[in-house]
Amino acid sequence: MSDVPLTGPLQRLIDALTRLPGVGARSAERIAFHLLKADRAEAFALAEAVRDIKEKVRPCKRCFNLAEGELCHICADPRRDRSQIVVVEQPKDLITLEATGLITGVYHVLMGRIAPTEGIEPDALTIGALVERCRDEAVREVVLATNPTAEGDTTALHIANVLEGTGVRVTRLARGLPPGAHIEYANRTMLEEALRGRRDL
Repeated sequence: MSDVPLTGPLQRLIDALTRLPGVGARSAERIAFHLLKADRAEAFALAEAVRDIKEKVRPCKRCFNLAEGELCHICADPRRDRSQIVVVEQPKDLITLEATGLITGVYHVLMGRIAPTEGIEPDALTIGALVERCRDEAVREVVLATNPTAEGDTTALHIANVLEGTGVRVTRLARGLPPGAHIEYANRTMLEEALRGRRDL
């Protein structure tokens, strides 16, 4: 950090940047000074991109993935196998799985995981909407691709219990993913093992 105290817009920008995950005080200062030196077009393009994600990106009406319209590009794709729903915790997990090219079905984003110690109960997630999809659509299999953590396992078991009796096959990713890992950091080989070795719950 600079030894000279900063004030005004520059300090406000640094303060805002330090609130971003993974951005410390020094990184925030470097980014702020970079933007100060950048031409107006570059700086305004960043500001416009930030504004656009807040104004134009919303949850998909069907699966809660990121979308610019009512449906995300996956739900709007008629080539996807709607009989298989892959359930993930966050949109970033969906992006990671989709990048493998192994998923031919559609997704459902829970927007979190059950974590009672943090005050996150099942009602705070999109589990109810998942149950409705299983009742209203011709769903054959629900693949639970929650993270292999204590919270992810708890969430998967809760969903399996909720879907019991619906006639839908409920499977869980195999342990190609080590316990405690997060899907967003897994490589393609690990995810392929986990998907191909999924088991019934």
